[in-house]
Amino acid sequence: MRALLSVSDKTNLVDLGRALVARGVELVSTGGTARALAEAGLPVAAVSDVTGFPEMMDGRVKTLHPAVHGGILARRSRPDDLEAIRTQGIRPIDLVVVNLYPFARTAASQATFDELIEQIDIGGPSMVRAAAKSFSDVLVVVDPADYDRVLAALDASGGPDRRLRFELARKAFAHTAEYDATIAAALDAVDTSASDFTRTPFALTGIAPDHLSVEAAKVRDLRYGENPHQPAALYSDGAWGFGRARVLQGKALSFTNLLDLDAAARLVLEFDEPAAAVIKHTNPCGVATAPATREAYVKAREVDPLSAFGGIVGLNRALDAGTAGAIAETFIECVVAPGVEDEAREILAAKKNLRLVVADFAGGGDAARRDVRSILGAWLVQERDRVVECAEPWAAGAEAAPGTVLQVVTRRQPTDDEWKALRFAWRVCAHVKSNTILFARADRIAAVGAGQMSRVDAVNVAKMKAGDGLAGTVVASDAFFPFRDGLDAIAAAGATAIVQPGGSKRDAEVIAAADEHGLAMVFAGRRHFRH
Repeated sequence: MRALLSVSDKTNLVDLGRALVARGVELVSTGGTARALAEAGLPVAAVSDVTGFPEMMDGRVKTLHPAVHGGILARRSRPDDLEAIRTQGIRPIDLVVVNLYPFARTAASQATFDELIEQIDIGGPSMVRAAAKSFSDVLVVVDPADYDRVLAALDASGGPDRRLRFELARKAFAHTAEYDATIAAALDAVDTSASDFTRTPFALTGIAPDHLSVEAAKVRDLRYGENPHQPAALYSDGAWGFGRARVLQGKALSFTNLLDLDAAARLVLEFDEPAAAVIKHTNPCGVATAPATREAYVKAREVDPLSAFGGIVGLNRALDAGTAGAIAETFIECVVAPGVEDEAREILAAKKNLRLVVADFAGGGDAARRDVRSILGAWLVQERDRVVECAEPWAAGAEAAPGTVLQVVTRRQPTDDEWKALRFAWRVCAHVKSNTILFARADRIAAVGAGQMSRVDAVNVAKMKAGDGLAGTVVASDAFFPFRDGLDAIAAAGATAIVQPGGSKRDAEVIAAADEHGLAMVFAGRRHFRH
């Protein structure tokens, strides 16, 4: 048996080489892979010894040769194929272990155009595709995670079965497809207006490239979709966020669980201080901040404890024992946090059905900035909405964040406490289904009127939820007020200050209404619809 190894990711390469040699497999390799194997004391033949030609053009040409591809593509069931390679002195290759140049890493850097082009692998994808096409006779391995499975299959009676061979072939074609899609996306981001591409730095992708390519592997089947009669599954490219999340306990996740977990994570990521959100049907029924996570969670839960029952909890700090104990006091469906302490995990283990999810949302590059949603027969792509208006402390006359306007438009300025509450409310408001009116205090929401067809209706829904508890609150509205009736309803509820985008034809009428009621009002200059 003969194996050809040529890998960019050298994870466990030497261990694989030793295991193959111990099984009597002859190793053939290229460049750095061959050096790593030889330095480990393993017998390895260079590809140039097989082809009779040296590597050329700084490695651009090394495996593109009939001695390589003939050995991979020859069908063992075809006597004429075997005679063809025998006549040319070509020996079969039975195992191909290849993964490709780190194009994505180079594209994500400030590499020049020419540097990026040099990271486009030609020989590697050719060998992978050839081996995958010949899967009945050739094992193809593109992922170091599969090394142990392949070694076990080589030891099995009868050797690797056809099912494993085909599974590895499908994975190999997905690997090359993703690689080509990454190249296409990166080239879409090149600024061709410059005559000299070599001085054009670019990121891996833009928010809206000319061609949208999504290559995602199934992570898991889901319990069900939005309803139990709908089958569903989770797919990811494994780069970040929920694509790399770990489910530590509980029943299988459903489609709606993940939508709610996503809403919870997006919301708490708006805050630097410890924050907790309780989500119901993708809307927050409670959000709060505090010096400690447990306090933030309890405050968030108590905003609307009836709605919080059976909700989804999002935290922006690792789950500790105190917070876990508070969560265990009532029925919660799911919790997502960036980490879980051992004692907290032990506490929640008693809640057998509670899903405990650990997900890291740091990094992500352009993938973290892009939202992709499907509609019937098409895809929508946009930049992920973030509340950049809150990047600077709010104060009278404060400098606006780029592209925004933070402007007091009423006669009365907000007090310091009102500014804090307005800043909090504006962050949360962006994560509630529009139309929304959100009442809040400095560290927690007070009531939410979410997803209503009019802003007056949204105010009334919030009043219904809070009763008489809205005196002294502030309000955030995700879009402008088209009429003064919304302001009149907010004043009647007891709020004292408002933040909204502004931009209505009747802004003057709305400002006059705020002045009549003695309200302070801030225009933020940016809308935050969430559909």
